[in-house]
Amino acid sequence: MTDNSVTGTRGFARRLRDTDHCLWGTWVKIPAMETVEMIAMAGYDFVIIDQEHAPLSFESVYRTTSLAQALGLQVLVRVPDRSGSHLQRLLDIGVDGIHIPRISDVAEARRVARQMMFSPAGERGLGTTARAGGWGALTRTQYLETGDSDVMRAVQLEDVAVLEQVEAIVNVPELNGVFLGAGDLALSSGLPSSDPKIEALVDRMLAAAATRGLPCGAAVSTAAQAKAAADRGFRYVMISNDASIFREAVTGIRRELAALASEKIHD
Repeated sequence: MTDNSVTGTRGFARRLRDTDHCLWGTWVKIPAMETVEMIAMAGYDFVIIDQEHAPLSFESVYRTTSLAQALGLQVLVRVPDRSGSHLQRLLDIGVDGIHIPRISDVAEARRVARQMMFSPAGERGLGTTARAGGWGALTRTQYLETGDSDVMRAVQLEDVAVLEQVEAIVNVPELNGVFLGAGDLALSSGLPSSDPKIEALVDRMLAAAATRGLPCGAAVSTAAQAKAAADRGFRYVMISNDASIFREAVTGIRRELAALASEKIHD
């Protein structure tokens, strides 16, 4: 078993290969150490830091990654776009995986995946003295093996056209994960997730990934939806996000207070 260079635990991709149950996570959108600490205390398996839909700087991602991994969470990052310009530095800080949003076709999936693998299979640059290399503590062999075998390299499939290419995409050899972008899929298709066409595409994605042994991820809003996603075959599932969890909690308390105040007025 290969240990993560920083945390001493199995990398996320390796952990997904080894486990027989779904892993649970949530999105990080708030640049605060306290919320990450509470997510870890709650017993989540991992977080995905969201640079696509939240104003999180590279330094914020670095500090969040360091804290989360120290607390036993594994850390993935959803990068701002599919250009690939952010990948090298994120990999060097030792993140456990990366999500590339809005992939459009097989060629693009392979291009970004290759940027996350070392030569000769890919184009990632060597940085053994970075955090991913334990600040130079790992041997070159350990560093290369950990980087290629343990780091999650996932693309998000977010529209009908790309899902119709799913068999070819999951067979991109450099990929070791795919993620269903249900929100943008609904937006781009104009169809709800319950529509038979969308249901069929999702089943097709799960079947294609299962054929290659590739884990599929998804994002949902509630625990019940998370359980349903796991039962359907998703291997790692995001449940809500830190901002929504806080908003729902604080709004719920305020509504409860208003209801109690109203009861007193009517007494």
